[in-house]
Amino acid sequence: MILSKLFSTKQIKLSIEEQKREAIYRSLIRREAEIGGSLFGPIPEGGRREFFCLDERTWVWHEEWLEDGQKKIRNTRYDMRPGGVLKAQNGQGYQMISLEEARNLQAAIRTYGQKVRQEIYAAI
Repeated sequence: MILSKLFSTKQIKLSIEEQKREAIYRSLIRREAEIGGSLFGPIPEGGRREFFCLDERTWVWHEEWLEDGQKKIRNTRYDMRPGGVLKAQNGQGYQMISLEEARNLQAAIRTYGQKVRQEIYAAI
């Protein structure tokens, strides 16, 4: 009986620690996404823009804007593969991106890395 209580308490503590790590991670991703979204100029009023690295091979571009009073949303995922970069928008199928788009993405990633290091991780 006592062992089961100790074991479940230990699981709860680990779970709380994991929850704290997840909360910190989500907070950092949100801040990185905000910084990434600002790289491409001012965000129109009523709009939102995010650009961030989801994992070691996936980049996300999310944009919301108003058009004729209607909210528009575009989600773009870039999947880095050994043979090239695949792109999917708004849940559609993946397609290989052009060389020009790949160069633009590479420049955006480089700038993103510099800004995120300066604004978030320089003090660490």
